[in-house]
Amino acid sequence: MIRNVVFSWSRLAALALLVLPAGVPTAAAAAKTPVVAKWGRFEQAFKSSVGYSNALQDVSLTAVFTSPLGETNEVDGFWDGGRTWRVRFSPDQPGVWKFKTTCSDTANFDLHNQTGEFICTAATGPTRFHKHGQVRVSLDQRHLEHADGTPFFWLADTVWTGARAAEPKDWGFYAQTRAYQRFTVAQWAVAPGDDVKKQSAYSGFPERISINPDFFKRLDAKLNTLSQAGILSAIVPLLELRSQTNSAAILPDDQAELLVRYVVARWGAEPVVWLLAFESDSSAKNVGRWKKIGQSVFGSRRHAPVVLFPGETQWVFDEFRDQKWVDAFGYQSVTDVTDDALKWTVSGPFGSEWKKEPTRPLIAFVPFENGVAAQSSKRFGADDVRHAIYWSLLMTPPAGISYGAQGVVNWDTTVEPQAEKTKGADLPLWRKAMFMPAAKQISNLANFVNSIDWWRLRPQPKAVAMQPGQASPRRFIAAAGSEPNNLSVVYVPEDRTLELVLKSLPPSPAVSWLNPRTGEKNPAVAVVGERSCQFPTPDPGDWLLVMKTGK
Repeated sequence: MIRNVVFSWSRLAALALLVLPAGVPTAAAAAKTPVVAKWGRFEQAFKSSVGYSNALQDVSLTAVFTSPLGETNEVDGFWDGGRTWRVRFSPDQPGVWKFKTTCSDTANFDLHNQTGEFICTAATGPTRFHKHGQVRVSLDQRHLEHADGTPFFWLADTVWTGARAAEPKDWGFYAQTRAYQRFTVAQWAVAPGDDVKKQSAYSGFPERISINPDFFKRLDAKLNTLSQAGILSAIVPLLELRSQTNSAAILPDDQAELLVRYVVARWGAEPVVWLLAFESDSSAKNVGRWKKIGQSVFGSRRHAPVVLFPGETQWVFDEFRDQKWVDAFGYQSVTDVTDDALKWTVSGPFGSEWKKEPTRPLIAFVPFENGVAAQSSKRFGADDVRHAIYWSLLMTPPAGISYGAQGVVNWDTTVEPQAEKTKGADLPLWRKAMFMPAAKQISNLANFVNSIDWWRLRPQPKAVAMQPGQASPRRFIAAAGSEPNNLSVVYVPEDRTLELVLKSLPPSPAVSWLNPRTGEKNPAVAVVGERSCQFPTPDPGDWLLVMKTGK
């Protein structure tokens, strides 16, 4: 009996060796070889024999990783304080990977010509990134997806200063709350600005900056908190939106490039997207600046998606349309609550932007809830934000939405004085702002998009037989459908009766109303005419009509 058991285990061991990828060493040979799961993070630390006075300026380190199939990937290393340097890399193939370093200081043998290897195993882990891989642009260039092809819908919260300014326990609360509310992305900025320890990313401004490693180590932990919650980090290396940045804090081009390169080297192996958030002016000065930086950092290497968000200077898209390293555009879909501003939204350039070549995913940045419109000085309420979300969702092929709550965006720690102490009265503004109505309604949007093949939707404005938005942009009805005509979605902001062209509807569909305020579903009743079909909404308020054929 004992002999049979030993024989059985030896056969299993032999079978295990047979299923290992070619070139993977046996257990004994691999005892000291690092093991990393597919889409995980490999990290190699090096101790430099030289202490540089300003490592960012004085020396550079790169590493070339060779896959089991012989493909190569080059990444930058980064200085992490003292004489410590690190290289981080995320493998996408099981098997043995090898690497070799190159240091600009070739006499530094502890950094130059260093070699090594690690074993990449099957994907494992609890989060969406462990299971499906990093985020990339889909093959049709219309939306984002995971490395295994699973569609990824961008539901972002804007928290520009939060990652820096939040205490670790507060950041943990933030991540868990936004994950519960079904957000999939957090948009945060590295610089300029101080962190919770009153330190910034760099010193020596502006001519010759030096990196503050402790600042970045604290952000390492914040990024990991988001990743473990299943939230993608959309990182702005250097925020240059006029509403958020003091023009006196702008780095020179060469120093800005060094900072961006450092950020990418440090976090390029994590679940990230790079968000270039800047505005230009009539002289287009920032256009040339960011073209140069982007081409230098991203132009010749594989990289996480780069999303360009030029604030309200959206003519910049045309200047970057030929830049292949730009993977997606982020556009401000609503700028004010006035009729003129809303007319520009529903009949402006974004109805045709998605048709321009080369195609790119379009991510709509909607107004900050409780934020103040620049021209009218009116605050955006939950209804305004929700209308902007669903208009944006259906006016272009959907890739995602970026939301923001005033108070969370700038991580406002103010505790407002209260005449009477009530529950939550002593909480800071950022915490209260996380539960504004439109933020809580994001989960309804997430449930909706997860119930349909949202990535197949395309705008179908001609499906609306009677368009009240022509008389009043607030009443604009947005419609979209799939190309096989088995899915149609129509958003009605306030009218009680929706009239659609009969031939535009899916054949024999299941039809229902969805309340975007509550997430409730209601049966739909249709009045069918010769050429059109009327659908009365169940109650006042905005509604989504969903029509599906088949499962």
